[in-house]
Amino acid sequence: MKKPLSLFILLLLCTAKLFSAPIELSSPDKRIKVSVNVNDRISYSLTFNGDPFLTNSYLQLNLDQAQLGANAKLIKKTFSTVNSSSNPVIPLKNSTVVNHYNLLKLDFKGDFSVEFRAYNDGIAYRFITNKKDSVIVNSEDVHINFNDDVKTAYLETGGFKTSYEILYRQNELGKVDKNKMSVLPILFNTGKYKALLSEADLYDYPCLFVKAIDNKAIDAVFPKVPLVFGEDGDRSKKILKEAGYIAKTTGKRSFPWRFLVITDKDTQLAANQMVYKLSTPNQLQDTKWIKPGQVTWEWWHNAYVYGVDFKSGYNQDTYKYYIDFASKFGIPYIIMDEGWAKTTLNPFEPNPTINLQELIAYGKQKNVKIVLWFTWLAVENNFNIFETLEKWGIAGVKIDFMDRSDQWMVNYYTRVAKEAAKHHILVDFHGAFKPAGLEVAYPNVLSYEGVIGMEQNIGGGLATPNNNLFLPFLRNAVGPMDYTPGAMRSAHKQDYKPSWVNTMSIGTRAHQLAMYIVFESGFQMLADNPFNYLREPETTSFITNVPVTWDETRILEASVGEYIVTAKRKGEKWYIGAMGNDQKHDLKIEAGFLKANTNYQITLIKDGINADFQAMDFKRIVKPIKAGETIDINMVKDGGFVAVIEQVK
Repeated sequence: MKKPLSLFILLLLCTAKLFSAPIELSSPDKRIKVSVNVNDRISYSLTFNGDPFLTNSYLQLNLDQAQLGANAKLIKKTFSTVNSSSNPVIPLKNSTVVNHYNLLKLDFKGDFSVEFRAYNDGIAYRFITNKKDSVIVNSEDVHINFNDDVKTAYLETGGFKTSYEILYRQNELGKVDKNKMSVLPILFNTGKYKALLSEADLYDYPCLFVKAIDNKAIDAVFPKVPLVFGEDGDRSKKILKEAGYIAKTTGKRSFPWRFLVITDKDTQLAANQMVYKLSTPNQLQDTKWIKPGQVTWEWWHNAYVYGVDFKSGYNQDTYKYYIDFASKFGIPYIIMDEGWAKTTLNPFEPNPTINLQELIAYGKQKNVKIVLWFTWLAVENNFNIFETLEKWGIAGVKIDFMDRSDQWMVNYYTRVAKEAAKHHILVDFHGAFKPAGLEVAYPNVLSYEGVIGMEQNIGGGLATPNNNLFLPFLRNAVGPMDYTPGAMRSAHKQDYKPSWVNTMSIGTRAHQLAMYIVFESGFQMLADNPFNYLREPETTSFITNVPVTWDETRILEASVGEYIVTAKRKGEKWYIGAMGNDQKHDLKIEAGFLKANTNYQITLIKDGINADFQAMDFKRIVKPIKAGETIDINMVKDGGFVAVIEQVK
């Protein structure tokens, strides 16, 4: 009897060793290698190009009844490879997206699994539970430990109530305020490599925030579930009581992906489509009615139009003027922002100075549809508004001031997206957290704010070129961004003056134009006064001919916080947009993306010879170009460059 017993013990020891040994997962190109350990906790390390990048990072989901990941018992591990492609309903980058990764699924005792994916440009993981009843999640450990000291670009906040309209900061991680936290996405820089952290497929769960621990590590923090609310004006609710947990949710589900885009090229940060690849695909059967496009916006200049024969303001004549302007340039939408309704509390009653039904009918004659602004609270208190808007013939809603990202509010976004889609209503979220996949499943969600955009220049001049040059690599790198570009009064910082009548932007005219190519949004605003567009047809003609969706995107040159050169193709036309920070940049780009043996014409608008002190100075040039030729991009401080390249016969 001793021999069989010895064999049995030996088998147990071998099995234990097998499941305690590191489990290796590599990206398809082998540059990224993840090593997962299952001991007292589920931990992982990562190398990139053979260099240690992450060490002793770990994950754990802490339920009220169990800590998923603590002393976990591995039952099964499964490897697989996926190499598929799909076509986004709203292709803000590419009309075809390849989803190629190697997958490791770890099944554990206790009815839960952890899934890792390794892509050529990053990694992702998530928890999956298979429990019969609902579960309470007390907390989640997302501990990321870099092998080397890192610097970070981040959005600092002192609390969970935030509009996400925050200026980017840069600092050594060890010097970041430990009493504060950062919203996502957040960027880390080892000096050799960079990593962008965010999340995807976020449903019925709060948003992830992170705190610096030391010069190499961060931990997760989450808002708690609100239980009791109190009054707090016309666009908010006070949280009077919170639960001791972050989520109460179904026991059979997958949890949000935590992902890192990892690269040695800044261009790859701006080019990534990780959120799209990790998110629940389109859930709508009929999407033909979803039409992204440009939209005029009256709020940035307070509806103060001029050069007209009527008194401007939030009234019938002014809105007809906006419709006429939009129709003239083929702009499909106008937004009627705060001021169109009699009160912010009643979404059904227009301002007495407006005949909304007449405006809707007038817009229909001109092929222009209307988007209406609401507070989130007005929508929540009148959730049948979507049915009414559909009957009226309204195209979309801009919903504002959520300023929270706890589980309740994340679910609010989902409820809005679903109900709006049911009634063929487009959605633009303002006062919003970053995109995290809802816009993939419900593509009627065309944009989110959650950014220091141009509306911040009415009273403060916060939307500077320096901050703008973080956006393609962080905020816009995770999904659509309603920056509200289109300023026609351009100034350098020393000449900028805040105003709600003669509103201004910081940066050159070419810098502003480049936003229409570099920045991505399903609703792309023209924020300025129509009169200012009408008096400068060269600029306006360029803006209104830039597409909103694209067939192909290439980031040609880029450096985080400094400059970016983006080329995008729509059909046979190529568009180039370049933006710079407050330094001068001289770049040479090879037109290798053009077809050989084909004649092209390039129409470009660049910083004028005097744009270094007069930001509105620009020069327009039209000339022939062929594949492989060099394009000189010379940007003054706060500068930019745009071009359209099309075939000529």
